[in-house]
Amino acid sequence: MTRRYAVLDVFTATPLHGNPLAVVLDADGLDDTAMQAIAREFNLSETVFVLPPENPVHSFRARIFTPAEELPFAGHPTVGAAVLHALLRNREGPVQREQVVILEEAIGAVRCGVFVNEGGGAHGIFDVPKTPSPVAHDFDRDALAGALGLAGAEIGFENHQPSAFNAGLTFCMVPVRDVETLAKVVPNPALWAAAFGPDRLPAYVYTRQVARNDCDFRARMFAPASGIAEDPATGSAVAAFVGAVAGFDALRPGEHRLVIEQGVEMGRPSRIVLEIDIEGGAVHASRIGGDAVLVAEGTLNL
Repeated sequence: MTRRYAVLDVFTATPLHGNPLAVVLDADGLDDTAMQAIAREFNLSETVFVLPPENPVHSFRARIFTPAEELPFAGHPTVGAAVLHALLRNREGPVQREQVVILEEAIGAVRCGVFVNEGGGAHGIFDVPKTPSPVAHDFDRDALAGALGLAGAEIGFENHQPSAFNAGLTFCMVPVRDVETLAKVVPNPALWAAAFGPDRLPAYVYTRQVARNDCDFRARMFAPASGIAEDPATGSAVAAFVGAVAGFDALRPGEHRLVIEQGVEMGRPSRIVLEIDIEGGAVHASRIGGDAVLVAEGTLNL
């Protein structure tokens, strides 16, 4: 049988920038093994498989696979799949510029607002389903530096030090002093377990120094254990990053809006919008948003 699929570039309004995402529609009948094989075939950082929702008031169920494993939650698949759902709905009926899409992911229901523009692209913003929690760690600065191809003195800036947070997935947050240091990162998989633990945590390497004055941080993400050499834009890492930025920057009560640039060193520039609500000295809620553009459609003969 044939199954429809689409490819979108996410966290960008420009085709061939941002983070590419494959979305397989009509995924009924595919088992875990088949989904994993299809994700390896696309060989993108993530592939989403769309299934009927378990709760009829929700939009659809989404299963998310990297080339190596299934994930309970991820950011650019959430934005991309929600935007595709909204675009396809507009083909079938009256155009709705604003839609609410509710995805059933393994982490739970994720609510995403989609705003469709007249040019055919769209912007999605979703409620992060889990407040970030710190993860106990004993990171060695020199080991981290070695795994990233850096010197120990290049790790850290201001009061930012290596940390780990989980907001659905656990990431090691590695601050580096400037964009020149960030650009020098070359992961060494042979040293990854010694630096990031037996689970070989993914590394979200970031700096406050940016190339554009409308951005607040610049980052790169590496996840060898998930089959991702480098990711152009990582919403799930930004969800965890909320814990680091709220803590190290001691955010004041109220709503904070930050823009993170990622993928620049890969030639896939991405912009991720992060909103954080602080109440009572703690993170009350957060949202992640970005643009997405449809770049390809086709069928799988499976």
